[in-house]
Order: sequence, then structure tokens, then C-alpha cells
Amino acid sequence: MPTPTPTPPTPELRIEFAKRADGAAVLRCMRPDGTATWQRHDGRQAMFFPFHDLSHFAVETTLGFRGGFYGLIASGWEIADTDGKGSRGPIPAEAVLVEHVVGMLDRERIGGADVMTAAELNAQLRQLEQEGRLECTRTFTDEELRAVRARTDALHAQWAALAPGGTMALSFDRGA
Repeated sequence: MPTPTPTPPTPELRIEFAKRADGAAVLRCMRPDGTATWQRHDGRQAMFFPFHDLSHFAVETTLGFRGGFYGLIASGWEIADTDGKGSRGPIPAEAVLVEHVVGMLDRERIGGADVMTAAELNAQLRQLEQEGRLECTRTFTDEELRAVRARTDALHAQWAALAPGGTMALSFDRGA
């Protein structure tokens, strides 16, 4: 009798990026309990947010963050609440840190800043911490930043190559 093929574990979050034929982009996040949250972006936002959200995925999965954007979504937050102005109130400290790291790397990607060394990124984060804008619970290495940039580049290339009407799917687990 053949051995049954094991069923892969269900991820905490199934993430889908849809590139609509009308130029819009849709982010949909589905949890194992059947709940989902989604957001549609049109126009200029459709050109920015998929790349930004993919950068979040690269930062959170490569650096092991559990409480960033996707960690909040996995724990039941709605996308609309992750701006800190929704019914859940301010976002947790780790999510603030992740948002700043993603923002700094986005500025590099779009040409608004030079590529930073880990020492430069860490110094900027410490400055933001001194200003009371975030809690910085860790430092980053050049090796970690290289890995994040490589993962980000691969995800961005995958999205850019996706034909209109296509969907890009990813799995997110906080424990991975």
C-alpha cells in the first residue's frame, strides 16, 4: 500500500497580491480560521503599495519579526487598523520599528537615499529612538541587510513579471 503524501501545514497567513487588468492591485490576507482582510489600491498607490507590502514580507520573514504588519494581520488585525488610527488603537512597538526599517529600505529602492550600511541604519534608528518615535530593541548586521535586500529584490521581480490578471501567493508564519 502506498504511503500517503503528508499534507503541508496550513500557514498562519496566506497572502495574495493580485494584479488587476484595470491597473489596480489587491492585497488579500487569509487566516486559517477563514477570516480575511484585504485592501485595493488604484493609480499611483497601485504602483507603490505592492512593492512596499512585499518589502514588509521580506523584512519580517528574513529578520524574524513576529509583530510587524503581517504578524498583526495573522493575529486578527484588519489591514485598515494597522495605521494605528483604527479600533485597535496605536500599533505595537515592534510594528513601528518594522515600518521604519521598511521605510528606510524603500527610500533606497526608489532612489531617495543611498544604500546604507548596517551601522548607518542602526544610527538612524537610534536617533529616532532618542526622539521618542520608536523603541529599537535590536541592531542589524550588514549580512542581514544583504539578505533582506536580496529577498526584496526577488519578490519585487516576481511582482513586476506578473501579468495583469495574475496573482502572487505567499505564506507567512510568525514561528518560521
